[in-house]
Amino acid sequence: QVQLVESGGGMEQAGGSLRLSCAASGRTFSTFSMGWFRQAPGKDREFVAAIRSGGTTYYADSVKGRFTISRNNAENTAYLQMNSLKPEDTAVYYCAATLYYREAYYLEYTYEYWGPGRQVTVSS
Repeated sequence: QVQLVESGGGMEQAGGSLRLSCAASGRTFSTFSMGWFRQAPGKDREFVAAIRSGGTTYYADSVKGRFTISRNNAENTAYLQMNSLKPEDTAVYYCAATLYYREAYYLEYTYEYWGPGRQVTVSS
């Protein structure tokens, strides 16, 4: 079993920065591919970013150039650095993990494990 817990985030003004962390336990973290998703009120959950076990990264067009996903295998933690925040980035952010290599890194069903979510609120 794998447990994921997000931390960080919170409230920030537009143009500011926040960082989310996702701590993993239960299995060898270095073998996971990790993803970040978000869900705004009244909207479906959407892909934000992903990082493979080998370090390859992917981003949604809406966050490309502003957000950075990274990982520290020694600390069993994945990160999402969010810069130049916009009010439309307001959402609950979820980290997710998969032990398998799947092409569809941007789809929810790719991931077997999910954190409980962390609120990010960006004011204008």
